[in-house]
This record gives sequence, structure tokens and C-alpha cells, in this order.
Amino acid sequence: MLFSSIPFLYYFLPAVIFFYFISPKCLKNAVLLLFSLAFYAWGEPRYVFLMIGTVLVNFLLGLLIEKFRGKFLSKAFMIISVAASLFVLGFFKYANFFTENFAALTGLPVKVLNIALPIGISFYTFQILSYTVDVYRGTVKAQKNPITLGAYIALFPQLIAGPIVRYSDVEKQLSYREHSFEKATLGIRRFIIGLSKKIILANTLGEMCDAFLNSPDKSVLFYWLFALCYMLQVYFDFSGYSDMAIGLGKIFGFDFYENFRYPFISRSISEFWRRWHISLGTWFRDYVYFPMGGSRVNKLRLFINIFTVWFLTGFWHGAEWNFIIWGLFFAVLLTFEKYFLTNALKKSKIINHIYVLFFVAISFVIFSASSLTDAFSRVGGLFGAGGIPLISRDFIFNLKNFFGVIALGIIGATPLAVSLKEKLCQNQKINILVSSLEIPVLLLLLLISTAYLVDGSFNPFLYFRF
Repeated sequence: MLFSSIPFLYYFLPAVIFFYFISPKCLKNAVLLLFSLAFYAWGEPRYVFLMIGTVLVNFLLGLLIEKFRGKFLSKAFMIISVAASLFVLGFFKYANFFTENFAALTGLPVKVLNIALPIGISFYTFQILSYTVDVYRGTVKAQKNPITLGAYIALFPQLIAGPIVRYSDVEKQLSYREHSFEKATLGIRRFIIGLSKKIILANTLGEMCDAFLNSPDKSVLFYWLFALCYMLQVYFDFSGYSDMAIGLGKIFGFDFYENFRYPFISRSISEFWRRWHISLGTWFRDYVYFPMGGSRVNKLRLFINIFTVWFLTGFWHGAEWNFIIWGLFFAVLLTFEKYFLTNALKKSKIINHIYVLFFVAISFVIFSASSLTDAFSRVGGLFGAGGIPLISRDFIFNLKNFFGVIALGIIGATPLAVSLKEKLCQNQKINILVSSLEIPVLLLLLLISTAYLVDGSFNPFLYFRF
């Protein structure tokens, strides 16, 4: 079930809100767990039992890790938890990849398993790992209630597309969280904004991307238009889902951290990754990069650390070579930036922005591909490989057709609108006017989004490979 669907918006969500708020405090986590399992079973009925088994196994392992803390058994149980979680993730997500590549490399008639990928497994696996590793480190206490732990792992607002919520960040909120009309109102506002970003902007930009992919009349400028639109589509799709998750969290009393902070205004690739998918970047930093020694090592070891983290980051996104190349592409950029561009990046803000957007656009072209060959072909298209023309009729037609949403997307991907609103609202009369218009505007956005969904408009799910 997707947040951007009629069943979720008008059946599932009202039902869970109703039963959640009429339930006593002691049953609220149980209500969330039951509805989260129902939410997951809607699209993955077979794998809901995998989810339940995962919760129970790691609940027991968490207790054992804490019981034997300071002893060898504690580390052993932590390793078992990590190994088991990674094995499950590896089996479902990467078995097909490894068998296909083994067959291609050896020429042996190896049968591809064609295993279906449980939706959201990459996200909830990392949440489980953060829990058991932090219990081992002693930064959190083992959860004594399996229902509470289950509610954390299976919590439907962030189950499918994140953000990756660490147990340490919500440990206290799982036991006690405040509910208020003001907080719920903020949550509803944030949810509708996220839904609008997904439905109105991301899906429309996705239509332009599909028009490019289906066009026989490609050109260099059309490739760059595709790069721009796909980059914005992924941003509004992913940040929109994060907004919806954060908004839903507030409705149920949780405070999730921000996952995106206007990454396209960055002046370096390093800054871009401090603003893009923040929960994933900080997860790899704290659970992979720092344990490997971080940057407090010699140059060779630092080089290995950076490339290891970015290889894993790329591979986490999908079991395809283009994702690995995408991750290593950023490893090269970050390494080059660290050793050669530190001083140069301090000189010109405009050039820095152009530099970041140029390479990020190329990275998203790699990310968009269905295979490694496709990735190289699309990157080549950006630079006229194969003698393709500079401009084409399809480019002009689609630029005119989608110009409005592209312009709106570019503005929406920056803090310009928010800054303008804050500046205007310093005037008391304008502030009153804006406040009075907020509810009608939100209702209008919800109505427009609903109309798109009822119409059966283009509504892709970008995270099926994650």
C-alpha cells in the first residue's frame, strides 16, 4: 500500500487514527503494530511472516546481548544478529544479482532464483542493525516488550521509504510520547505538502522522463532535460515520502529527524550528501565509516574507507551494477574534492553550485539506468556520443509541455519560497492573510492530489528496488 493511494488516504489512515486515539495509552503501540502489519501485508502478504519472525528473533537477541554485556557472549550474539539480518537482506535482495553474474562469468547453466524483493527490507534491516549494535555498545537498553520493538521495526509511516529511524532516536518516545492538537495539525500539514510533492510534482516530472525514454527523437539537450527532470522527480518523490512519514509520525506523537535539507543548493558534493537522504548518510557514517577508523587514518586507509562506504551505499540502493558505479562515482568525486578542491571550493559560490549540479545530474542519469550498458549509453548521450543532434523536435515539444512544472520544481527544490513567505509574514497584515489562507490551500492541494489519483494518473513507486 502506498501513501499516495486512495485506499491509504481514505480507508486505512482514518481507521488507524480512529482506533489509535480511542485506545488507552498501554495499547497504542499494539494498535500501531497491528495496523503496520496490515499495511505491509496489503502488498506483501507472504513476507509479513518474515517481518514477524525478524522482530521476534532480534527481540531475543537484544535481551541476550544486554544480559551478557561485557562478556564474549554479548559480542557473539551481536554478530549473530548482524549476520542474520544481512543474510536475509542479501538473500532476498542480492541472490538474483550474484547468480546472474556468476552464470555470466563462468558460462555455467546456473538457474536464476527470481526471488521477489520484500518491499522496504533495506530500510527496516538497517533499523534492526542500529538497535542490536547500539544495545551492544550500551547506548540504549534492550527493549523488554516485543510489541514495542515490533512497533518500532514495522512502524508503517517510515517502513517503505524511510527515513531510517534509529532506535536510539525514538527509544523514549516508544514508551512515552506527547499527543496534542497542535502537533497533529503540524503533522497533517506536513503530510499534505509531502503528498502534493509526490503527486503533483514528482509524478508529472516522471511523465516527462517517460516521454524521453519512449522517444525515438533524442538529442543532447533532450538528454540534459531528462537528467534535470529525473533528478527533480527523485527528489520530490523521496523527500515527499519523507515529509509524509514525518507528518504521520507527528500525528502519532513521534518526532522523526529531517531527511532532506534542500540538497540542490549545496556548494560541494560533501555538502550535498549532508543534505540528501540524511538518515542513510549518517547511518553509514556511524555504523560503517567510523568503526573502520573514519578519517583519522593514513591516506591509503582513508581511501579504502571512502570507497568501501560508497560501494556499500550504491549496492544498498539496488542489486545492479549501475548502482555500484553510481556509488563509486561519488567516492571518486568526494576523494578528489577532499584532496584537490578544498581551497578552490571557497572561491566562487556560483561556480561551486554549477559544479555540484553538473555532477549530480550525471549521477542521476547513471542511477536511472536499467543496466550498466544503459547507464553508459545515457551518460554518452549527455555529451553527444553516437553523433546524436544537439536539439530535436521532441525536446522542444516536451520542454514547452512541461515547462511550468519544471520551473515550479526548480523553485520548490530551493528555500526561496519559504524564505519569501517568512519575509512577507513579518508584516502583520500579510501574516494574518497567509495564516487564514493556509487551511484552504492545504485542502485544495489534497483535493488536486486526490483528483490525480482518482483519474488513475501516472503514479510510479521508485523504491521497489530498495
